[in-house]
Amino acid sequence: MKKKFLKRRYPSLRSALADFKFMRAHRADIRDAMRNSDVDEAFRERLMLAVTQVNGCRYCSYFHAREALRVGISSVELAAVSSFDFADSPPEQQPALLYAQHWAESDTHPDNEIREHMLTLYGEETLKAIEMVLRMIRMGNLMGNTFDYVLFKISFGLLGQ
Repeated sequence: MKKKFLKRRYPSLRSALADFKFMRAHRADIRDAMRNSDVDEAFRERLMLAVTQVNGCRYCSYFHAREALRVGISSVELAAVSSFDFADSPPEQQPALLYAQHWAESDTHPDNEIREHMLTLYGEETLKAIEMVLRMIRMGNLMGNTFDYVLFKISFGLLGQ
């Protein structure tokens, strides 16, 4: 039985380049997201961990777990967030973490009603920052998983899982 590569990855060079092009065109939005006082370092790490768990990137999971601990997220909360349990996270961030999970599971196409609810909760500027963080980590996840896909293919399924 032939093994299948199950993680999300870039399906083509064109789709990877489209993400790079988007990021390049939105450098100011990235800067704004990183400076947004409502989306501090710990909040960003929680968001990134939620998306990374959906996409299964082992490189991002390792890196952002370390970063989460560095910015003061407890190991108990880290383990919970890694299992999509956001109860130990700050209550005001929990809707955004659930949204991040939904956003990733829907492959960047969240339900319109859910997104409208997020807009009501967080406002346009903060939601824009949240979604930029989600886009950045998704891109990192897909790059890591695409690298693993190449390893998987050249090793006939022995590596990259």
